[in-house]
Amino acid sequence: MAAEMVNPRSDNANDSGEGADGVTDGEPFDPAFALHRGGKMAVQATVPVRDRDDLSLAYTPGVAKVCSAIAEQPELVHDYTWKSQVVAVVTDGSAVLGLGDIGPEASLPVMEGKAILFKQFGGVDAVPIALDCRDVDEIVETVVRLAPSFGGVNLEDISAPRCFEIERKLQERVDIPIFHDDQHGTAVVTLAALRNAAKLTDRALGQLRAVISGAGAAGVAIARILTEAGIGDVAVCDRKGVVSPDRDDLTEVKRELAGFTNKAGLTGSLETALDGADVFIGVSGGTVPEEAVAKMAPGAFIFAMANPNPEIHPEVAHQHAAVVATGRSDFPNQINNVLAFPGIFAGALQVRASRITEGMKLAAAEALASVVADELSADKVIPSPFDERVAPAVTAAVAAAARAEGVARR
Repeated sequence: MAAEMVNPRSDNANDSGEGADGVTDGEPFDPAFALHRGGKMAVQATVPVRDRDDLSLAYTPGVAKVCSAIAEQPELVHDYTWKSQVVAVVTDGSAVLGLGDIGPEASLPVMEGKAILFKQFGGVDAVPIALDCRDVDEIVETVVRLAPSFGGVNLEDISAPRCFEIERKLQERVDIPIFHDDQHGTAVVTLAALRNAAKLTDRALGQLRAVISGAGAAGVAIARILTEAGIGDVAVCDRKGVVSPDRDDLTEVKRELAGFTNKAGLTGSLETALDGADVFIGVSGGTVPEEAVAKMAPGAFIFAMANPNPEIHPEVAHQHAAVVATGRSDFPNQINNVLAFPGIFAGALQVRASRITEGMKLAAAEALASVVADELSADKVIPSPFDERVAPAVTAAVAAAARAEGVARR
């Protein structure tokens, strides 16, 4: 009711409730619109303001003492404001879920959703910020100016290759963690699942050759973290085939990618690269022919993560693979970023980390894998997002890694 009072209906609905909520010509009410009316989040005070005394402490004149103390000792901002407990969720609306470039306003339901996942799964407050600009330097300058209000920044749904440059430039300019979840969250969860799949089948990561379909944000980050973790080999494919140094059409990001992947020197198509491969990781969409899947090595792992349609349907994948994972919640082994980003930020904020390092990401993946290490089966190489052990394990591991890497400030 309160949301309705401050957010009057703007969908031309009539008194019976018919309108843009999905009720047209007598069709059933759409629960998605009903849930989103008025937004999915609100600000809630953590201290009471019941009378004049409360008001004088929460606001003037009491607040002036705290402001003066922070002005003299800036580090006190972490103790006497919410800075060390809050993350900015920043997007430009250019690559939203599977919807693509839908703009900042249309991205807000997703950003609100991300914010409530931060709170639900990591106890971290988050504020959605949708920017009406696309220029890399404009986005960077805007976020730099906002940074004093936040303990960290989660970049979300920003298209590649700009997302790489934005993350790099921001981290150079500010001393709080900058984390592009589409890259690193996906990579952490993928590595955790792959660790457990290898353990389940008595193999080491160093024995595996992986093929990644997709050289965008997620594909590049997965290739990087698998390499850091000691994968035997990994080749990345884009629409034109294997990313390799002999190609003259590579972007700067893909040239760098070609420099540390594909030790076998593969060329040609994705289908060619899959011949004899131990692992398929899909973050691109499209469809992989079953004939190519059938040529993978015995006991293969297939992580087909495109949503809503996996690159290889699980029914097909199970005919050729020992372990199958997707990005969908209606199949076992969901590679879901919510397993990673809440705990990663909670751990970083806990120790007031200045950045999130590769070591912190590797620690997060190892901790996530360990949650179900004693319960492994082909249908359980990764925990459920609702497993209450996940966030504490990841938080503790990330905090410890931050201290070990020298980026913690307490």
